[in-house]
Amino acid sequence: MLKEKLYTAQVTTVGARAGRVESSDNNLKLHLSVPSEMGGQGGTGTNPEQLFAAGYAACFGGAVQYAASQKKIEPGEVNVMALVSVGPSTDKEGFEIAVELEVTLPKLDQKTAESLVAEAHRICPYSNATRGNVDVKLTAHGGVLSGSKLV
Repeated sequence: MLKEKLYTAQVTTVGARAGRVESSDNNLKLHLSVPSEMGGQGGTGTNPEQLFAAGYAACFGGAVQYAASQKKIEPGEVNVMALVSVGPSTDKEGFEIAVELEVTLPKLDQKTAESLVAEAHRICPYSNATRGNVDVKLTAHGGVLSGSKLV
């Protein structure tokens, strides 16, 4: 349970996976399309998996920046690539998602990057929300090796 609400987003969808989504402040207005891989028509709209991936990647990047600031280290521009997959559950009814996060921290060595990503995973709200329910694979890429930048 939340101690206090710092912010609440309000988003409404109409038409399910082939409809549209809009935020109450009108900053988010998107059409939705069902990917052809899922039996849909495809199209130019986004989908819930892309929206979840975008939210998780942005939030996780913020958690990395927060963890870095707490440790007083400069990670460089944080790059988080999120892959969100959906498929039938192997042990329960319905469908599940799986997440892979690849985090690149160009100003950190590999060991420090891995430590910072692990710390971010402990504090990120999305990680806390999915923990124990969604498979999340983390990969950290440090950009510094023996004092020189990786190519």
